[in-house]
Amino acid sequence: MSEIDKAAKLHLLELMLRARLFEEKIVAVYPAQDMKTPVHLYIGQEAVAAGVCAHLRREDYVFSTHRNHGHLLCKGADLKPIVAELYGRATGCSKGKGGSMHFVDEKVGCMGTTAIVGGSAPLGVGAALAAKLRGENRVSAIFFGDGASDEGTTYESLSFASLRKLPALFVCENNFYATSSKQSARQPCAEIYKRAEALCIPAEHMEGNDVEAVYFAASRAVEHIRSGKGPYFLQFDTYRWKGHVGPDCDYQKGCRPKEELDEWMKRCPVSKYEAKLISEKVTTFASVEKIRAGIMEGVEAAWAFAKQSPYPGPEEILRDVYK
Repeated sequence: MSEIDKAAKLHLLELMLRARLFEEKIVAVYPAQDMKTPVHLYIGQEAVAAGVCAHLRREDYVFSTHRNHGHLLCKGADLKPIVAELYGRATGCSKGKGGSMHFVDEKVGCMGTTAIVGGSAPLGVGAALAAKLRGENRVSAIFFGDGASDEGTTYESLSFASLRKLPALFVCENNFYATSSKQSARQPCAEIYKRAEALCIPAEHMEGNDVEAVYFAASRAVEHIRSGKGPYFLQFDTYRWKGHVGPDCDYQKGCRPKEELDEWMKRCPVSKYEAKLISEKVTTFASVEKIRAGIMEGVEAAWAFAKQSPYPGPEEILRDVYK
């Protein structure tokens, strides 16, 4: 693939806006304190989820982490049960018991996310193994951060996927921080993708705020996987704007320099792509505003649904519990 048509470009922009506007709504309402779940926001990293998920079919799997909102929204997850889950309501996608870190939408292949660092890798590889044993042409996309690359389960999952030539797409979103611990203080080399290459997995490393670069890389990866050649590894360098958890910016607490955040905010994947498409005459400012309005209509409807939904009753406390 060497070109992106107009419809695909607009689709990428819409996916990024869906993730961004949803989380901006969370930032706006979180101070009201009626949303009790911790939230790990994806703002600033939307190009990765959009560029990868644009190549995934409805039946393909997505496995994600505590910072999962963008992945599920770009895969097409239904907004209403997701928002209801944020408010701990019975209509939530995890029946109000999981919160922000445990979103699920089986209808679009999102089988559940995990707050355990490195936990998405073995789950995604297990799904890839099941797909291969069943003879299904399904890709299992596994998102994780630079912190999870330190975990032994991630390395073991890469090794097993390579050994069995599983249809697994490993997507490392390197935002340079594990909570507030900078990557350079934890890892001697920022080139995480080389660990995959050492296990005979094709791998690429590139800018993660350029949605078209992500799109082309994901195209190469998914084509490789669907042709039966085994797993693929993509490392995208990007940056989260908010703190590790919550709607605040953690530079205020001394966790990272404000100048660093300011520099990355200038490279906003959403505003940069909006400007690019307008300059290329792919769209207009008015058309982008119309897309925004349509997304916000869905977001507001989801919030209204959640707020009107009941809380789980006391009889629910022991249901769905493994005994």
